[in-house]
Amino acid sequence: MSEDTSAEIGALSFEQALAKLEEIVGKLESGNGTLDDAINAYARGAELKAHCQKKLDEARMKVEKIRRPDGHGVVSAEPFES
Repeated sequence: MSEDTSAEIGALSFEQALAKLEEIVGKLESGNGTLDDAINAYARGAELKAHCQKKLDEARMKVEKIRRPDGHGVVSAEPFES
């Protein structure tokens, strides 16, 4: 695994970051490697997880909430608010 910097992680798409995170999880689950390798992989995984969460939050903010028809049968959309 190449050691991505935080800037490189920031440039990844959600799918790319998730693939790297899955790779790290696989390596950690295998139990191979040293404790230092595992700690470094866990730290990198935490950065990737935070990046994925940020991407998901950004996407969620773009989603529109569709409202049920009012008494007049009109369907409307409004910006999503959490």
